[in-house]
Amino acid sequence: MADKPETSFDNIDSAREYVGLLCEALEEAKGAVGDDIALARSEGATRRLEALQLVTHKLDALSRHLDTSHRLLNDLRTLRRLLLRDRGGSR
Repeated sequence: MADKPETSFDNIDSAREYVGLLCEALEEAKGAVGDDIALARSEGATRRLEALQLVTHKLDALSRHLDTSHRLLNDLRTLRRLLLRDRGGSR
């Protein structure tokens, strides 16, 4: 049987790292949208400004979800370590 290729979700640690990278990329996107908002505001582009404000709202919601996921993965990693220590195993 052939080995499955590694993905970002092969284990809790790699999934946690991947979610962390997504959080960083999201912060960069929020900064770029903030710049676009300032430009739209200075140009008086009302519809574009409203759309960008909606984008900001959606990015904030996604950011909260990713932060929660990151914390949950941290908790799972901690629990896994505690369980392995109780079994006398190491990982």
